Amino acid sequence: MAKDGIVNWEAYEYVTRDKHAGWYIGLAVIGIGLSALAIWLGQWTFLALIVVSIFALVVYTLRPPRMLHYSLSDKGLSEGNKLYSFKEFKSFGVLSEDKRFSIVLIPKKRFSPRVTVYFPEAQGEQIVDMFGERLPMEPVKSDLLDKLVKFLRI
Repeated sequence: MAKDGIVNWEAYEYVTRDKHAGWYIGLAVIGIGLSALAIWLGQWTFLALIVVSIFALVVYTLRPPRMLHYSLSDKGLSEGNKLYSFKEFKSFGVLSEDKRFSIVLIPKKRFSPRVTVYFPEAQGEQIVDMFGERLPMEPVKSDLLDKLVKFLRI
């Protein structure tokens, strides 16, 4: 898949986690409990926020992840039509979660979010080597938000 220093692959935009009926029942119980608290306190804006948040969370969890096309070249990482230049990042790391591998790009800007890109294991060495030629590799760990998302199975 490497032509002229270009590596192409496809991967889902995020990892999906199975949610059983208990997950949705728990979400409903929490939503109803917070709604009752908001009504008891007379906080109508908070009530609206709870209802919209629960609805958005259900819609998000039911939506399947998109299959994205990635391309890695001397210019940077292309995700569909978006190009991430290597100049935007100070380093990268590799994470493995449930036999799924991802590259985590650490931005130079202080408050910019990390960019996580999943890749197939078969092309992993080639992809990591190409990143390693352009950015220093450092160990990365899941941050607090990643751990929360994993715990909540979102």
